[in-house]
Amino acid sequence: MTISPSVLLEPTFWRQPLADRMAQFADLREQGPVLPVEVHNPLTETTEVFHALTRYDEVVHVSKRPDEFCSGKGAISIFDMPMEMLEFFGSFINMDNPRHAKQRRIVAYSFTPNELQGVLDSVETICTEVIDGFCERGEVDLVEALSQPFPLLVICDMMGIPRSEFTTVLDATNVILSGGDAEFMGDGDPMAAYLNAGIALSTLMGELIEERRANPTDDLTSKLVHNDLPEDELTPAEITSFFVLLAVAGNDTTRTAISHGVDLLAKHPDQRAIWQADVDVVTPTAVEEIVRAASPVTFMRRTATRDVSLAGQEFHEGDKFVMFYGAANRDPRVFSEPERFDVLRQPNPHVGFGGPGPHFCLGANLARREVAIVFRELFRRLPDLEVTGDPVPLASEGIPLVTGIKRLPVRFTPTGPSR
Repeated sequence: MTISPSVLLEPTFWRQPLADRMAQFADLREQGPVLPVEVHNPLTETTEVFHALTRYDEVVHVSKRPDEFCSGKGAISIFDMPMEMLEFFGSFINMDNPRHAKQRRIVAYSFTPNELQGVLDSVETICTEVIDGFCERGEVDLVEALSQPFPLLVICDMMGIPRSEFTTVLDATNVILSGGDAEFMGDGDPMAAYLNAGIALSTLMGELIEERRANPTDDLTSKLVHNDLPEDELTPAEITSFFVLLAVAGNDTTRTAISHGVDLLAKHPDQRAIWQADVDVVTPTAVEEIVRAASPVTFMRRTATRDVSLAGQEFHEGDKFVMFYGAANRDPRVFSEPERFDVLRQPNPHVGFGGPGPHFCLGANLARREVAIVFRELFRRLPDLEVTGDPVPLASEGIPLVTGIKRLPVRFTPTGPSR
């Protein structure tokens, strides 16, 4: 039976297992390249329409044409973001050129592999530290023990956030990307919870910026505060917004990729055997396949800047388009046997880091490095790790920005720490 595009608005759609969700996306994908979806906007108490893009070609088309499909009219979220939230969550993913180009160029200058070599080197050290913390237990929740702390520790160390503030950053980012999950939101007003989380991160970063302005170090915050480009420096508010983006998106996407990756290998033991048999050779393609299959980032929105054509249809200025990356990454028009998890898949032109264009993920190489090192170390140190229960998905109340896994029970033969 053909399903309605309105299924995308149902919390149950996003709480089901990955394979089941993608099977329903396959149905939607074949209904047409652009699917209108009516949705109630709780912020304005009005009914709006967005156009769901579930095929690869349309996602790439929109991504490559920021002059026609922009990010800065309201935000990249389903609904336009209130101004008070843009203050905290308005980093350059919500911007268009020339402002977007300026901020991204300044950040990218401090985010090159050469500038980040110390961070890239530390990824392995932090991974070792985190695995040392649970390797003797034999049975853990992988999300709590590894997927959650590892990428966030990398980001905090990279930015110069002291370890004593780790819990503050973790709690705030969990709220921001909870999708309304009551476990993280509490009983209060959701909007207040989001704002308070933003304020917590903003306050923490504001204090660090002032400290680095007076006492420079070699962390990324110092590089952003003291950049030597012949352009205006980033304001404290702009640096703070970038940190929120990095702490939220850079953390949770890698966390989700690790969790889904472990679960995918458990469901496909033949692929795990291929990877474990030749870790160095298989890792590059395996990491890309995890990102394609899991597609941690659910969507990004774009807004038409003028009357435009897309997939042979005509649309008007102000029309909203939501790119569903996971669906595009399983489009059979592009990927052979798209539902098959194949750690040797080549070519693999997935859009798991966003489509081609100015908003392609700036941290893609760092994320690849993190995922590669995690699985190399798991294979080396906990080679018999097995999943012992179903993954518990994020209980989002709407369309989540990241399709998170809250818990994933695993078991392994206990082993001693590396040191």
